[in-house]
Amino acid sequence: MLLDRVSTQCNGVVIHLPSLFEELSKNEAKGLQKIEHRLIISDRAHLVFDFHQHVDGMQEAEKGGKSLGTTKKGIGPAYSSKATRNGIRVGELLGDFNLFTEKFKTIVATHVRLFPSINVDVEAELKKYEDYRERVRPYVKDTICFLHTALRQGKTILVEGANAAMLDIDFGTYPYVTSSNCSIGGVLTGLGLPPQTIGEVIGVVKAYTTRVGDGPFPTEQLNEFGELLQTRGFEVGVTTKRKRRCGWLDIPLLKYTSLVNGYTCICITKLDILDTLSEIKVAVAYKRPNGEILDHFPGTVAELSTIEAEYAILPGWQTCTENIRDFKELPENAQKYIRFLENELKVPVRWVGVGKGRESIINIH
Repeated sequence: MLLDRVSTQCNGVVIHLPSLFEELSKNEAKGLQKIEHRLIISDRAHLVFDFHQHVDGMQEAEKGGKSLGTTKKGIGPAYSSKATRNGIRVGELLGDFNLFTEKFKTIVATHVRLFPSINVDVEAELKKYEDYRERVRPYVKDTICFLHTALRQGKTILVEGANAAMLDIDFGTYPYVTSSNCSIGGVLTGLGLPPQTIGEVIGVVKAYTTRVGDGPFPTEQLNEFGELLQTRGFEVGVTTKRKRRCGWLDIPLLKYTSLVNGYTCICITKLDILDTLSEIKVAVAYKRPNGEILDHFPGTVAELSTIEAEYAILPGWQTCTENIRDFKELPENAQKYIRFLENELKVPVRWVGVGKGRESIINIH
C-alpha cells in the first residue's frame, strides 16, 4: 500500500524478517535512502519463521505429483499458525521479550510435535530475534491509526493486491491458491479500512492469461502459441523462477473476478506481446462436456477441469505497438480487440500497456 510514497505492510500480511532485511539492504545498495521513513510495518502483522518455511517445503514434497506449486516461503504454515491462534505478531516481538520467548518455544514445540523431522535451534533463533527486534523497531507503527489519520487529512490511499484474484483462498481455484484474501475483501480485513472508503477498483489484466503453479487452466495453450506468449512476454514466476503457463484471454474468468471485486475500470497490460499474431482467440463462454453453457464460474477444480472454452476469433494486427503512446494511433484491429474486451466485460478500459516501462502505458480516457 502506497501513501505519499510511504509503503505500508499492514496487519493482513505475514513477514519473514531475514528476507525483509535482505531486501532492504538491496534497495539501500541501489541508492534508496531513509527507508525507515518510507516503510511502515503493522504491529499486528504475523511473523514467518524459518521452521514455517521448512514445513512448507515438506508439505509440498509430501503431495508429490499433486503438489500445489507453492513458493515454499512459509506463507501457508504461517497463516495456519495465525488461524490456530498460536502465531506471533510483530508487536509481540517488540514487547516483553520474555513473553515472546515463551510463545516462540510453544509454537516450536507444536511444530516439532507435528513434524518430528524438523530441527530448530531455539536458543540460536531467540538470539537472532533479539537482534531483529531492534532492527525492525523503527519501521513498526499502528497502521490502522496511521491510515485513518491519513483519510481524515484527505490523503489518497492506493492499495496494491499482492496476488491475482484467482489465488484468493475463498474465491480462487482452491486448493491451488494462496493463504489469504487477495480480492477486494483483503482491503477491509488486511488494512482495517471500512468499505465506504473504497473508491475506484482497478482490475489489472494481461492481454492474455497466465498462471504459475498447478491447477485447471481452461484456455491454456500447450502449443506454439503458448510458447510464443511465454517467450515474448518473458513469463517467469518472480519468486519461483518457473515458467508461467500461458493461454488465451478468458472472459468468463474475468467476469467472475469483476463480479467479486467490483471493477470500476480496467488496465490491459502486455498488448504488445500479441503484435505478431495473425489471429487472436478470446474465450467467451464455458461449456460442460454435454455442451451446456455455464452461467457461473465453477466452484470446484474438479468441475473446472472438465470445462471446455468456447472462443471468439479476432483478427490480429501484426504491427509493432511498443512505441505508440496514443490509443487512436494503435492499429485498428488492436483498438477493436480492446473495445471487444470492454464490451464483453461491461467495464471501461482506461489504460493499455504496450511495453515494460511506465511510459508505455496509454491513457485512453
